[in-house]
Amino acid sequence: MTFTPLIARDELVEGQAQQVRLEGRVLAVVLLGSDVYVLSDRCSHEEFSLALGEVDIDDKTIECERHGALFSLETGAAVTFPATQPVEAYATRQVNGVVEVDLP
Repeated sequence: MTFTPLIARDELVEGQAQQVRLEGRVLAVVLLGSDVYVLSDRCSHEEFSLALGEVDIDDKTIECERHGALFSLETGAAVTFPATQPVEAYATRQVNGVVEVDLP
């Protein structure tokens, strides 16, 4: 794994998705407690930004604002219709207050 610095942890707001661009990719970044989740920021159903959607802290999902599809923050799996395909989920770690992501 090769981790790349993404964002300072203190720039993230608990339970809110934030769009971050890195190495030509658009990512949705979510802080939940001590964990940070990073997904591709495009709904697999209609290419809409997931970072605009609501985060469910208890279920660890993010909702596509356009049609209501839910995706797992942990795996990127599509949890509800109309989405049936997952979005990419990336491994993260935190080093000295900086969130790093492993982009293949």
